[in-house]
Amino acid sequence: MTGWARDARYSTVAIAFHWTIAVLIIANLIIGIGHDGIPALRALMGAHKAIGITVLVLTLARVAWRIAHRPPPLPAHMPGWEKGLAHATHWSLYLLMLALPLTGWLMVSAPPTDGPARPLTWFGLFDIPRLPASAGAAGFGHEAHELLGWVMVALVVLHVAGALRHHLILRDTVLARMVPMQRR
Repeated sequence: MTGWARDARYSTVAIAFHWTIAVLIIANLIIGIGHDGIPALRALMGAHKAIGITVLVLTLARVAWRIAHRPPPLPAHMPGWEKGLAHATHWSLYLLMLALPLTGWLMVSAPPTDGPARPLTWFGLFDIPRLPASAGAAGFGHEAHELLGWVMVALVVLHVAGALRHHLILRDTVLARMVPMQRR
């Protein structure tokens, strides 16, 4: 791999947002998808909700950062279709990083019909207010949250596969632009 100009790399703040949110999303996908079949994961559903709210807040901050700080351009050698796919995947990921937490929050906000409401807290430190939601809205939130979770899995796999393709097959600097502590 060849060296690159300073502006061909993401900023330290963008890299921190990327990897922090990525780890949180992967943890939440594991908990969310696996909690029905694995009792140990079921016990983490409170953390799942808190992580989701954290992803929502960090994503809003990340979008604000991205608006104020242009990302580095994609390499000139990339064909137009590949650049288009990369941009569509990134914006779809941003959309899902907002929609998944919001649909989850909507899902747990309706008053329960089978007893007292489960606590909705941020890691037990403070309560998260519930959204004004009817049972129908919560049902929509549940279905959308489940479907969007699987779409997120597909997009994460596509994103990782694309990054690995660039790194291992094309041997260009696309992945290196986002690696923390990489030599410039």
